[in-house]
Amino acid sequence: MSKVYFMGIDTGTNSSKGVLIDDQGNVVAQYSTKHEMTNPAPGHYEHDAQKDWWGDFCLISNNLIAQSGVDPKDIKALGTSALGADCLPVDEDCKPLRKAILYGIDARATDEIEQLTKMYGQEQIKKWYGRPLCSSDVMPKILWIKNKEPEVYAKTYKFVTASTYLTAKLTGRYVVDRFLGLASFNPLYGVDRKPVEEYCKPICRPDQLAEILEATDIAGYVTSKASKETGLAEGTPVLTGTDDSGAEAISVGVVSPGKMMIQIGSSVYMILGTAKLIDDERLWREEFIVPGLCDISAGTNTAGSLTKWYRDNLFPDALAKEKKENIDAYQAMMEGVERIAPGSDGLITLPYWAGERTPINDPKAKGILFGLNLSHSRAHLYRSALEGIAFSISQQLQLMQAHDVKIDRIFITGGGTLNEVWMQILADVLGITISSPMINIGASFGDALMAASAIKYPGFETYDELLKFIKPGKTYVPDLEKHAIYKKYQVIYDKLYELNKELMHEVDAISTGI
Repeated sequence: MSKVYFMGIDTGTNSSKGVLIDDQGNVVAQYSTKHEMTNPAPGHYEHDAQKDWWGDFCLISNNLIAQSGVDPKDIKALGTSALGADCLPVDEDCKPLRKAILYGIDARATDEIEQLTKMYGQEQIKKWYGRPLCSSDVMPKILWIKNKEPEVYAKTYKFVTASTYLTAKLTGRYVVDRFLGLASFNPLYGVDRKPVEEYCKPICRPDQLAEILEATDIAGYVTSKASKETGLAEGTPVLTGTDDSGAEAISVGVVSPGKMMIQIGSSVYMILGTAKLIDDERLWREEFIVPGLCDISAGTNTAGSLTKWYRDNLFPDALAKEKKENIDAYQAMMEGVERIAPGSDGLITLPYWAGERTPINDPKAKGILFGLNLSHSRAHLYRSALEGIAFSISQQLQLMQAHDVKIDRIFITGGGTLNEVWMQILADVLGITISSPMINIGASFGDALMAASAIKYPGFETYDELLKFIKPGKTYVPDLEKHAIYKKYQVIYDKLYELNKELMHEVDAISTGI
């Protein structure tokens, strides 16, 4: 039995997951736990950082150690990741001063986006981001706290993301990785990775920002206090960590141009490795975790969160069956879906239940069920929702392909991959073969691989070497006849937002009273 292990723990929107691997890349133990995302006001989405982030982390680490029977001293390094581009103000003891404001799904800072855009001008914003300022950026979230909660702002020692918070709780050091820091906090950090006083001044003090390191740099070591709470050995090396999507991309081998991940969790996040930065204001681009590799990325706000909405509001019987007969509610919801024709007999869903990120960057966008008639059943509505998310992915993939970038492999990850009918729908809509990885644990597996790489353990020293631990599992080949049908519906889907944008904004103004 191995005496060398690496732990990875990831905190996501609705759950946290952890894994322990040995020095051959084998999974020794895994554990997950759920938490709730709160929605205290329209467009506001939050987590309780102490309970949902740190509480989950301690629960998972203790369970991984107990489940595996591994001596904590044999865990040679720990990698962490967490939902990125969120904003949490903490005091000098790393105590949260309010609930964490979540990533791009939280659209509260629309006034601040407008304020900053007027302050700097559209051209300057585009030079920084390659696109307009949006709800996925941290700068307007900090400004929102400054404008709306001055008493919290005045007490803030640091403004952190989830990965920074967890690493600080473990080591006492406030760090953020280059990938997340330069992309999400842009332009508060300069190319030298130091806070830019000129740009920070209207937002926050430079010392209120975390230090930028590489994701695989050792940020510090587990403290005595953290050891007691997590079960980890005092002195265990802790990586800087990164955001969950970046770690998940590493877990499926996005380490070179042409490798792509489509992460289907509560939302959709897509990352394509590219040789250079590519500007398209409808998409995002960053310098990726892997040094020298760039990426194009995109995000659909609702995926699992939309299927959860359907479960909770339209399938109470499926929930009841889950509680009574232990049959998964989502499995029960698929009854009859596979028998419905592609296009759901003329029903198209625009899945903007929580506004939308790319490609429209519109927090006021609304969901649409288009083409309803009396012949449509509940199963039609649900299939159309699954197709709508697939149409959104396809729309964004087409924008990427328009830049003449190569795509030689697509891995699909996340909880959505458990629904094989949905994944086949996605392949049919895209017209491209897609695969789930053999080890489909997600970001926490990427965290564990990076932990081994960080200490240069033999066989894990470079990102390229990690590829030997990543193999395809289930593969979905598109049905080209169905793809031809979906292409016709895609044309209509692509038009729906522009044709209804003004009406969406009018409805938003009436419903919010603004």
